[in-house]
Amino acid sequence: MGPLIPNELLSPEWNNVVALVIGFAFGYIMEASGFSSSRKLVGVFYGYDFAVLRVFFTAAIVAMIGILYLSKLGYVNFDDLYIQPTYMKSVIIGGLIMGLGFVVGGFCPGTSLCAAGIGKIDGLVFIFGLMLGVVLFSEFFPYLESTFNANNLGGVTLKETLGLSHEWTVFLFTAIGIVAFYITTLIGRHIRKVYY
Repeated sequence: MGPLIPNELLSPEWNNVVALVIGFAFGYIMEASGFSSSRKLVGVFYGYDFAVLRVFFTAAIVAMIGILYLSKLGYVNFDDLYIQPTYMKSVIIGGLIMGLGFVVGGFCPGTSLCAAGIGKIDGLVFIFGLMLGVVLFSEFFPYLESTFNANNLGGVTLKETLGLSHEWTVFLFTAIGIVAFYITTLIGRHIRKVYY
């Protein structure tokens, strides 16, 4: 599983069991948060439901604070963490395609699996489209490779971009999250007054 589960507590054979339990818990939390509903998911784009924004912001903040504390306790070394390289052109094009697919289809790849898991047909259709897109991208990759690898900025982080310490970066991101939660709550109240 990871360095936080010593072999004295659990033998390596239990790793898959722990992973399965975590997977079920994650799926349950997604379903309980309404992430199998395409209407709830696209609500962030139309301004009537910001649950998606709040859940993702919360996940990012918890992960940042968790990694920061684990580093302070000596469990994690920031230098050992792999940072996925940023290919700016690919990020922009991929973000536009995924955003359009999200608005039109009502799901992202993870939430479509959540919807399909409870038997929703639109989730299954979205997964089929996702797999078709992966196959087409793979087949046409030789023609797309130069675009895909363009503008490689390396492993860019907020800390390096802003020139702040890890602690100040986490604090700033958390503050932005709190402000975003507050603003989206005000917007949600206004929308409900106007339309409901």
